[in-house]
Amino acid sequence: MEKINMYSLVTILAEVEKLGFKSQFKVNGNYLHSLQTKNNFLANQVKIVHFYRFEGESNPDDNAILYAIQTMNNEKGTLTDGYGISADSETAAFTRKVKNINK
Repeated sequence: MEKINMYSLVTILAEVEKLGFKSQFKVNGNYLHSLQTKNNFLANQVKIVHFYRFEGESNPDDNAILYAIQTMNNEKGTLTDGYGISADSETAAFTRKVKNINK
C-alpha cells in the first residue's frame, strides 16, 4: 500500500475506500461479520492488510485504530476500534487471533 498523509480517521477511511476496502466489518463473538454481505469469517480467514492508529489531541480516550482487512473470499473492508483503554474487548480478542498481519 502506498504511504499517505495521516490526518484523521475520516480522511484515511476515504483513502482506503478508494483502494477497494468498501465493506464494513464488526466483530461478533469469534467471527468478523460483514455488514454488507452478511458473511462471517474466523480469524484464520482474514488478513489485516494495514492498520492506522489515531490519537486524540486533547483526550487519550479518543484513541482509535482502523484496520484494512481482506477476507479469504477477497472481500475488502474496514474495522474500526478504540485502542488502549478505549478498546472493545471482543474486537481486541479477535484481532489478536489474526496471524496474517502486514505492518
